[in-house]
Amino acid sequence: MPTQAHARTIIEKLRSRNESVSVAESLTGGGLGHELTRIPGASEVFLGGIIAYTTDVKVNFLGVPRSTIEAYTVVSEEVAIAMAEGARKKIGSTWAISTTGIAGPGDYLGIREGTVWIAIAGPVNQTLQLTLDGGRDGVREGAISSAIGTFARILS
Repeated sequence: MPTQAHARTIIEKLRSRNESVSVAESLTGGGLGHELTRIPGASEVFLGGIIAYTTDVKVNFLGVPRSTIEAYTVVSEEVAIAMAEGARKKIGSTWAISTTGIAGPGDYLGIREGTVWIAIAGPVNQTLQLTLDGGRDGVREGAISSAIGTFARILS
């Protein structure tokens, strides 16, 4: 199912359950929020997002502990979880989705280009690690598609 169909499923399911979602994006730079808000009626359930591209924004706006970043790097399951939980708390949504990773070009601190972590926080919590190819745009698009598809499956 294409990303747009999954996004539509998300908006419809959240509306029927009287639930909401927010996003905390690093790697995807706002693309996840963009895909969700392309769906008519998204304003009823999508509360907003934080593009936390730098470490300082992750720490200061999402409440990711600096010690977690120092211990695991920004491209880790632990940071993805903290980002999603921070967005959920800060924005006040039922659910939050976060993305962090390396789009490239090149590796970062020994972490391979294309490494992505996605976290979903809410009544059900889930993390997903991906290793994607396709250059910078392919990695970002793959992360967005995977995050939306995974969240749609959780809601179904």
